[in-house]
Amino acid sequence: QVQLVESGGGLVQPGGSLRLSCAASGSFFSVFTMGWYRQAPGKQRELVASITRDGTTDYADSVKGRFTISRDNAKNTVSVYLQMSSLNDEDTAVYYCNARGLGLNFWGQGTQVTVSS
Repeated sequence: QVQLVESGGGLVQPGGSLRLSCAASGSFFSVFTMGWYRQAPGKQRELVASITRDGTTDYADSVKGRFTISRDNAKNTVSVYLQMSSLNDEDTAVYYCNARGLGLNFWGQGTQVTVSS
């Protein structure tokens, strides 16, 4: 069974930092584009950042300069990280890990990030 397991969400104060992790089991994920999406209450899910198999990254304008996506293609597990800094209340959302490739599209279960004082 394909699984994307996320971790690292939580409550953080404005201006703080948080690191999200996603573990995708399966060596075939090494050729997938991995990404992080988020969905705030009452809003559509949006792309936050993505990284291709060769390390090319893309970011939403709202997070450029504050968030960094990275990946580690280990033998049987691909790990994807989202380092978030200078967080503000507009970053509050459920964050989802995504894996896309070979005509397939997989999602994690989501992890809540709440920015509040």
